[in-house]
Amino acid sequence: MNGLTIVFDLDGTLVDTAPDLVGATNHVLADLGAEPLPDTLLRPWISHGARRMVVEALGIRQLPQTDAEIDRQLERFLEHYSANIARASRPFPGTLRALDQLAELGATLAVCTNKREYLSRLLLDQLDMTGRFKAIAGRDTFAVCKPEPGHLTGAIALAEGDTRRAVMIGDSEIDIATAKAAGVPVVAVSFGYTERHVREFDPNMVIDHYDELVQAIEQVRPGR
Repeated sequence: MNGLTIVFDLDGTLVDTAPDLVGATNHVLADLGAEPLPDTLLRPWISHGARRMVVEALGIRQLPQTDAEIDRQLERFLEHYSANIARASRPFPGTLRALDQLAELGATLAVCTNKREYLSRLLLDQLDMTGRFKAIAGRDTFAVCKPEPGHLTGAIALAEGDTRRAVMIGDSEIDIATAKAAGVPVVAVSFGYTERHVREFDPNMVIDHYDELVQAIEQVRPGR
């Protein structure tokens, strides 16, 4: 896999962040005197970013959604989340072993996420994962973010890779659409946060556990 760049989504792909993201959202609701929401209602919005999670939560609880109010509640969300970012979030089973295997095989690893870059780095730092990645591109790293293909191609460039020698790993329709728009093969994980089964979005391959990742990449990578 020398010369191959493997780009991972973060939330729902590398790390199960739902407990802490849902916790931050419900913290916002509690401050407003509203009842908490179950994670089943909030998980599908994780791949859209923190602001969308706040907007959806306010809407479900029929709370004000003016731009000023959303900005105010988003600030509360980010303050709480930053302070509790790795309280319950953990890499999915087999993730670290798979990353180590890919590195040993000569692949370069990167992250492309719709999480803000400082939060992405904070999370990966606290989980002792940052050093595994040559580049970490958040939603605010470039002028565009997923599903715009420039987010993915920019992450590949940051990792000093070549789009023609890259593979994307993700869990959502957004990840798959981004990879397709960039002309990059995509392996989807089935254990992420999408409401519909990820197969419906037509990735190149789907895996159910990280033990399957190396073989899946071998099957979809360009120039195999």
